[in-house]
Amino acid sequence: MTRSTLLAAGAATALVAGLVAIAPAASAAGESASFSQDSSWGSGYQGKFTIAAGTTALSGWKLEFDLDGATVGSYWDASMTRSGNHHTFTHREYNGNVGAGASTSFGFLVNGSALPANCKLNGVPCSGGGTPTTTTTTTSTTTTTTTTTGGPIPSSARVAPYIDITMPKPSLVDVANATGQKHFTLAFALGSSAGCDPAWGGTVPLNDSRIVNDTKALKAQGGSVIVATGGAMGPYLEHVCSTADALYNAYVKVLDAVGSNSIDVDVEATIPQAIVNTALKRLQDTRGTTVSYTMRIQGQDYGMDPYSVDVLKDAAAKGVTVLVNPMLMNFGYSGNWGDAMVNAANATLGQMRTIWPSKSDAQLKALLGLTPMIGRNDTGPTTTQADARKVVDYAKANKVGRIAFWSAGRDNGSCPSGGVSPTCSGIPQSDWEFTNLFRTYAG
Repeated sequence: MTRSTLLAAGAATALVAGLVAIAPAASAAGESASFSQDSSWGSGYQGKFTIAAGTTALSGWKLEFDLDGATVGSYWDASMTRSGNHHTFTHREYNGNVGAGASTSFGFLVNGSALPANCKLNGVPCSGGGTPTTTTTTTSTTTTTTTTTGGPIPSSARVAPYIDITMPKPSLVDVANATGQKHFTLAFALGSSAGCDPAWGGTVPLNDSRIVNDTKALKAQGGSVIVATGGAMGPYLEHVCSTADALYNAYVKVLDAVGSNSIDVDVEATIPQAIVNTALKRLQDTRGTTVSYTMRIQGQDYGMDPYSVDVLKDAAAKGVTVLVNPMLMNFGYSGNWGDAMVNAANATLGQMRTIWPSKSDAQLKALLGLTPMIGRNDTGPTTTQADARKVVDYAKANKVGRIAFWSAGRDNGSCPSGGVSPTCSGIPQSDWEFTNLFRTYAG
């Protein structure tokens, strides 16, 4: 993806959505904690702890629990350390101060069915009783069990459009307010003039107040961000950080700058794949980071180019769990462009079967992402609304892990007969038409 016109938690697809709550028990200081199982599938679930202050404000919090026979994968809105089966979560810089009577929360994914046990909040037991009410709704194709405790089931980042965060407009909050879309992929974190020291676009400091305040405001609305590295123009962090430890530290620095625990490596040039995958594996082992690779497509029937497949084979060998995100753009095709993008997605899925032969089709589809370029592409194809709808329909039919597009900043019709532009789609459309189309995907 070229930066001038393009510029990526890929959690497992939830098959059964529910909310199972453990009623909070107040500590001596008045704070309380409650656990909810927000969604579940055959091999795991998404959980959340809500921490509420009592009559006294909290100036920080630490929540710990045991998890027997299961492991925590991705997590968000907290920092985590682990010793055996004992997990400790502490507040981030933006949610440690909880006013009297207010609350905050953090979430996580679990591989396995075990629920948190021996929970403590700031050293005080936080387990409790309580019987939630359960309702079951049956449709012609699915049965959904919903446990009601009064709060909404939170959304997850199944849809995360790319946005060039180096550009002042549109802001994340502007898009969220206009469309309701609250999850985005920030492009790109690159090496800077100092070398292995990340900066947005290679030049904008990580602590830039506009970007930091924008992401904080988005998160306050329940949103989240994925950090994208790489892209079509360097300097890649993956190139300038010469060791796995240095690259790991750079990844941590940029993730912490925007309160994220999800990273996307956009591979449009060769990378030292052994170093990169070692750093990514460490991220997953120490932080539970969600990892995706955004890869080039060679052809509609071929799928990803051979180099991309090699990078993924190395990731698989090192035990990195990745979401594979093919760039459905700028490749040779014949026939209808929408059909060609779907064919490329299917070809990519076939390649993934050879890389992870022990995974089922459902598991592989949950690790597949789809990212077209809306409107006019660099090399000739044009993604119309009808073409984009075919991609979204494919995602719905196959329950893929994530869909995205390049880019939110181009999602307007200000140049309906123009060329390729970073600020408009180049085709007739209404403002935010593609964002509203893509956000109909719920996994």
